[in-house]
Amino acid sequence: MSFPFITPDEAALHINNGDNVALSGFTASGTPKIVTVALANRAMVLHAQGKPFKINLYTGASTNDFVDGALTRANAIAQRAPYQGTRVTREAANKGKIHYYDPHLSHMTQDLRYGFIGDIDVAIVEVTEMSPNGDVILGAGLGMTPTIVRLAKKVIIEYSSYYHSSFRGFHDNYVPLDPPHRREIPIYSPEDRIGSPVLHIDPAKIVGVVPSNESESIKQFTERTDVTRAIGYNVAAFLAEQIKKGIVPKEFLPIQSGVGNVANAALYGLAENPDIPNFKMFTEVIQDAVMDLMKQGKCTFASTCGFAFSDDAMLSFMNDIDFYRNKLLMRPSEISNSPEIVRRLGLIAMNTALECDIYGFVNSTHVDGTYMMNGIGGSGDFARNAYISIFLCPSIQKGGRISAIVPMVSHVDHTDHCVRVIVTEQGVADLRGKDPLQRAECIIENCVHPDYKEILRDYLRQARRGHIHHNLANSFALHRAYAETGDMRNAVFL
Repeated sequence: MSFPFITPDEAALHINNGDNVALSGFTASGTPKIVTVALANRAMVLHAQGKPFKINLYTGASTNDFVDGALTRANAIAQRAPYQGTRVTREAANKGKIHYYDPHLSHMTQDLRYGFIGDIDVAIVEVTEMSPNGDVILGAGLGMTPTIVRLAKKVIIEYSSYYHSSFRGFHDNYVPLDPPHRREIPIYSPEDRIGSPVLHIDPAKIVGVVPSNESESIKQFTERTDVTRAIGYNVAAFLAEQIKKGIVPKEFLPIQSGVGNVANAALYGLAENPDIPNFKMFTEVIQDAVMDLMKQGKCTFASTCGFAFSDDAMLSFMNDIDFYRNKLLMRPSEISNSPEIVRRLGLIAMNTALECDIYGFVNSTHVDGTYMMNGIGGSGDFARNAYISIFLCPSIQKGGRISAIVPMVSHVDHTDHCVRVIVTEQGVADLRGKDPLQRAECIIENCVHPDYKEILRDYLRQARRGHIHHNLANSFALHRAYAETGDMRNAVFL
């Protein structure tokens, strides 16, 4: 069967107002880049004619300006899940212009299959190779793709020629059975393959193929700072000590690492500590740092859901792709983030926090408890089920005007039950086996910036005694001080 080549504008005509639209990819990697821009343009034309046009958009994770940016500016998104990372989409969600909800990434794919959200009308999928029978090789991100092509009534293909090296062999396409028929997911080591490198799409669903030559448009992360270097050093020193004590096996355990500059710094910290063995990763996304660590021989294998490489790093990856063929594997997000596998493999999970409180509750998503930043992503999938769950953050922000450690977090994403260790540039708070008061004392002494130690000690002293010591009148005194004066150090307890 041959599939018609169509223009992006022609592809956009297959999508109607109110449709549920699902995309391939994970982060910007592997997401569509041409059809979504044409769809945004179509929405603006229809709006100018006084006609309604909005879609409900479901993706593997965050996307890029080709997707969230373009469609948000066109006012073309009614509902959005599960994760976003563009400023314009964040602002629209916080103003109520987009109905944004934020499930754990491991839940999103099965929620679609379970019918919780309704039918998938259209799937837009980036591929790098394609056969007449509908067999395709995906690109740099996998996400929810194996499920959405099964569920979708129509599939639009974006055929990318940007990747000048074949991605064949880097994907492990697998869809678990749904309850009550689900069996164990047979992954016992990060290298285990359980699915197919090729994804089959029903040819009858494919309405057309749109040629594309766009890159992922991912910028390089900033260089490590003294603060992020210190966080990486502290994490590595803590884990090296755990190995020496026999708490972490001497052969070490697979690493999961979140996204961003702090997460990259933590990985480099592991690489630079001579007492940390070479390691494997089982994670949801890998960034430029992993390529460096593989070249050094420190990271020997990485299972992931997407290659979130900067454009420069992606070009380097393609030029040396054969070096990575037996070292990297992409899986669907419900597998890369599967709680079953996280628990079985015994991951060391390292994720970032916006703020933590003195009892170990973590806020990953909402500034001041009100304004959504990006979303919870997969941090909850890993934190609750990891061998050791570690949360990382600088102790202060905004030149010291904000403390990342507060009496009570303004929003809870991870409860004290899921948080085992907190690390800042100041030090490490090991919370395992401690009651709430012991946790508070440990966090204040080890993780809080010197400017805030006495403030938080004062809060603890005047708090009402109970299992968790709080004075509800003062729990948000630091947040109140920042709102009123622009500096948490001006906090006054009532």
